[in-house]
Amino acid sequence: MEKHQAKTGFNGRQFALWIIALVLGGGLGTLGCGWLNEFFNFIAAVYTRLFQFIAVPTIALAVTTTLALLGTRKNTGRIFLHTITYTLLTTVAAALVSLLLFKVIEPGNLPAEIIQQGNATVPENLETLSYYQHILSVVPNNILAPFSSGNVLSILLVAVATGLVLALKKESENIQILLKGIIGMQEVLFTLIRGLVWTLPLGIVAFAAQLSAQVSAGFIIGSLGKYVAVVLGGNLIQFLIVLPLFLLFRGINPLRVFRCMLPAVLMALFTKSSAATLPVTVESAENNLKARKEVARFVLPICCTINMNGCAAFILVTSLFVMQNGGWALSLPTVLLWLLISVISAIGNAGVPMGCYFLTLSLMSGIQAPIGILGIILPIYTVIDMVETAENVWSDSCVCAMVDKSMRAGDPPASEC
Repeated sequence: MEKHQAKTGFNGRQFALWIIALVLGGGLGTLGCGWLNEFFNFIAAVYTRLFQFIAVPTIALAVTTTLALLGTRKNTGRIFLHTITYTLLTTVAAALVSLLLFKVIEPGNLPAEIIQQGNATVPENLETLSYYQHILSVVPNNILAPFSSGNVLSILLVAVATGLVLALKKESENIQILLKGIIGMQEVLFTLIRGLVWTLPLGIVAFAAQLSAQVSAGFIIGSLGKYVAVVLGGNLIQFLIVLPLFLLFRGINPLRVFRCMLPAVLMALFTKSSAATLPVTVESAENNLKARKEVARFVLPICCTINMNGCAAFILVTSLFVMQNGGWALSLPTVLLWLLISVISAIGNAGVPMGCYFLTLSLMSGIQAPIGILGIILPIYTVIDMVETAENVWSDSCVCAMVDKSMRAGDPPASEC
């Protein structure tokens, strides 16, 4: 047993390889070699597509099989209740931290001509979206639509419904056969995930080179120093202080959890997608953190959809910054209202690259705020999105660890990574 745990636990050699790949990619990206940058962009796109491809069935199968096996037992309700509770607490905390930082740093207004210039870089047609359309897009109109479009919330909705039906009809012989087939598909999927993680150093080289080339080209340089300080500072405080305090309060060692979940956090940093990172997050939680399968495969797909700490902070700070520039009076009731809106919006946001940006743009256009500021933010959003997604996945990991701790209730402690 000890041998098996050592094999599936945290792999220091693998981590060292990932760090070497990170440094190598960062160095190659600064060379300014056109054909090399194109090659790395291609490799990064391939890895992103592969993880997105695996993420869709991971969400569907993990939630479906977990609900089907747990059924309507008391544990199912307890797991769900703990997940929702920790998700709300961490998301509200993230928004509050960023709000306090916004009040302390007080980013000033931008010149009107700069905001006008930003209008030219706002992505077309996005300003016409309404939040009602965003909610409506979650409701599928045919069985294939959620999977073909990669709509995470729709997939989760279908998976929950299917899992509950399988649980209720578990006595049927046909349902038993179907359930065995679904579990078999899930085993195949996790084998594919392990293979993809094994080749990940190549992807890390490409992701790191891609980011390094963008920085060298000046894409991530802007005049919004205080705004960026609030957004990134809030994310870092939530990542390094607030979430570890949540773990400590539950009697969990945050360093151990971070060490176990580091592959997922690094993956999130580069892919900028909680959904695309989900396969690695589940794999790390089960093999490194030793979380129970029924917990990891139920909590993490839900968390990657609704537990958006970084997104809540970005929506709140950016909305207040845009409204301030538009002449809105940021009274206490207004600020508290937008804190609530940011938390609810983050929960409903899709875990995909730039999801928070598009949603914030939709919210600001809905109140006729100066959305040209979103155009100014766009060039520096790459770094913001990276940090936000890493924080989101770290928060998912913390919620999983806390739920697993709550469900063990007297079980022997999990082995160290």
